[in-house]
Amino acid sequence: MSTSAEFSWTDSFLLGFEPMDNTHREFVELVQAMLESDQAAFPGRLRAFIRHAERHFGEEYEWMSSTEFPATQCHHDEHQAVLASLYEVEAAIQDGTADPTAGLRLAQELVRWFPGHADYMDAALAQWMVKRNHGGAPVVFRRSIEPGNVPV
Repeated sequence: MSTSAEFSWTDSFLLGFEPMDNTHREFVELVQAMLESDQAAFPGRLRAFIRHAERHFGEEYEWMSSTEFPATQCHHDEHQAVLASLYEVEAAIQDGTADPTAGLRLAQELVRWFPGHADYMDAALAQWMVKRNHGGAPVVFRRSIEPGNVPV
């Protein structure tokens, strides 16, 4: 079931709010684990990702709610749509109406979805949080090193 698709952490995902950046690293690692999974291990990896997503999205919702973030509802609605898809695929795999390849397609969709969500919705929240906590926008240093092309 494993795919040749790769989803790895890159500095382009950094937003400058460390708690969010750390959670996003875990997100990427867990999606990659699903992409690399065989059929037997996939349900457990999907469950681990769902637990992560529930915590991850819950934490962001708490930040948004507690700080009166202006785009809370839109951001929360997008998270809820992702969770609904995760629960639907997990249920279909469990009841046998879908095989784990449906989960692989979901993992591939998360690879497609995450960069845009992080660049727009999460970046706005990260800036909001840093500004509230420190009085200014985050400063993010991104290395221009591509995976596999590390200088010696």
